Amino acid sequence: MQDRKAFDGLDGDTVTATPFSVDGERLRRDIERNAQFGAVPTEEGQARTVLPGTEPNRGARQHLVDRMIQAELTVDVDAVGNIAGTWEPDSCDPDAPPVAVGSHLDSVPYGGIFDGPLGVYAGLEAVRALQSAGTPVSRPVTVVSFTGEEGTRFADGVLGSSVAAGQLDADVALDRSDGTETLEEALAEIGFHGEGRLDASSWHAWLELHVEQSDRLEQWGLPAGVVTTISGTTRLHVTIDGKADHTGTTPMAARSDALAAASELVLTLERVAQSETEHSDTAVATVGELTVDPGAVNVVPGKVELSADIRDVEYTVIKRIVGAVHDELASLEDDRGVATAVECSYDVAPVDMAPRCRKALHDAGDAVGVGTTDIHSGAGHDSMQIARVTDAGLLFAPSDNGHSHNKLEWTDWPACTATTEILTAALASLAGDVNEQDATRSK
Repeated sequence: MQDRKAFDGLDGDTVTATPFSVDGERLRRDIERNAQFGAVPTEEGQARTVLPGTEPNRGARQHLVDRMIQAELTVDVDAVGNIAGTWEPDSCDPDAPPVAVGSHLDSVPYGGIFDGPLGVYAGLEAVRALQSAGTPVSRPVTVVSFTGEEGTRFADGVLGSSVAAGQLDADVALDRSDGTETLEEALAEIGFHGEGRLDASSWHAWLELHVEQSDRLEQWGLPAGVVTTISGTTRLHVTIDGKADHTGTTPMAARSDALAAASELVLTLERVAQSETEHSDTAVATVGELTVDPGAVNVVPGKVELSADIRDVEYTVIKRIVGAVHDELASLEDDRGVATAVECSYDVAPVDMAPRCRKALHDAGDAVGVGTTDIHSGAGHDSMQIARVTDAGLLFAPSDNGHSHNKLEWTDWPACTATTEILTAALASLAGDVNEQDATRSK
């Protein structure tokens, strides 16, 4: 694999000793090995397709379990396939609420190699670093890989963490189907349909390291970002019914063109989101999925189905944009003679990260000599669900040119190591004091 230039602010391409003995080469090997599961041939960069419940997913899961066992973690798998490896050294109180750390192993089709796996294997490496340094911890530490974060199969996203946070019933999740099989059937086929439910509300705190998926850290010349808020996301599925007619014999004034109506909606959504930047510079809205029926060059489109993705750190802004969609659909019915329907399949409110977890990450950056800055997340992550039931912190590593969800996704290996050093120091801090009040929401 070709090395890239080290990120500004980190010295060179080699890994140096740290207070917690983070082994950057071992972390790299873990991520590169994981990248082989579901690898997709490409002339540039690296790509993988790892959908939940598939053979590549089985391979990635089993490799993680093997690595956890090698690190002397006790491994459990819950009913929806969430994997948890727990370290309970002699120094800890095994009955104390644990500190959990991790991310996910699944990917989007033709996705990159860092999105998710960096967080899982950085969590594992953090535990190994604490073990190597002989760092005493007063609480158990649990490394977690959640099922189905990306929403590529069985759900729109964050499936496993939603179950862990009690936001989604496990039986409902297991019954979800991709049209061919249910999640329960798929997990059983790959040997990862376990028992019980991983309960995030029982955790003392949660930390996740993830690639930024934007280029802000790179532009600012900073090696790590501590997330303040994860944007909320609302997804709408709109159907517009017009009337299919012959393109050559139907006068323009007599048409009920579903695609023309849909085009007005798309432009309205864009305009409204742009206008919201007066209130919030984090508001975005996108129509990324559209189908036209019958889809023939000589037929006036009779039906259009489209999906809209709306995000912001302020829920009121999201609701205003959603309201504008409903208003526009009503206008299209009056002005163009179409029939419309809209469904909301996914509605997750913005969530703040816990102040004490943010402080732990900032303090950890100071301790290991890696600069940090506050930053918001426009993408959704498992942390957004976990933060609803316990204190959560999310740390970003820089993404080369902001690429993500594609073969060009890249985070330099020194940046992976540096952010793992931060994660390790924060983990040591949060797991180090069993006398700190448990399960206290600091938000």
